[in-house]
Amino acid sequence: MATASDLRSRPGLADLIDQIRLRTKESADAVATARRVADVLLALNPTARLLTSAERAGSADGYTRHTLHAEPGFSISAVVWRPGQATEIHDHLVWCSFLVLQGTETESIFDIDGDRLVRIGRRERPAGSVSGVAPPDDIHQVHNTGDEVAITLHVYGADLSQGTSVRRTYQLRT
Repeated sequence: MATASDLRSRPGLADLIDQIRLRTKESADAVATARRVADVLLALNPTARLLTSAERAGSADGYTRHTLHAEPGFSISAVVWRPGQATEIHDHLVWCSFLVLQGTETESIFDIDGDRLVRIGRRERPAGSVSGVAPPDDIHQVHNTGDEVAITLHVYGADLSQGTSVRRTYQLRT
């Protein structure tokens, strides 16, 4: 989590926190908040330099999450994905806005048809792509299908310093 020293060593983090704090207080509507925070990410355009070189390397054991800041209304995390790494299929408890800092993120999007999980789309998001989503329409799986390390910056609508925003995970029947 960001300390005073982190704020000095992580370029742009203090301004990002201030701008997100302002946007999250504008209304309680989750979809609107996710969009406003996505606009902040687009406008401020933070870079992978928010992370140390060791953090940017990721881990061979799976994708890694680095919490950069957390407070009662939101959390900022950077996620590092080596080639081939992916999440489980999941949905969320809170809104999320994100920016692809490096590489390409691939997102598979799902819906429930009766009692069956169905893939309804796939998005390739290169560096610079921004999005904001909110439950309940957020069942997805994120993966790095590229050949280089991908880094994404996520802002979640809750303090996740001691937990996760994942509501539940799903299995795709074959």
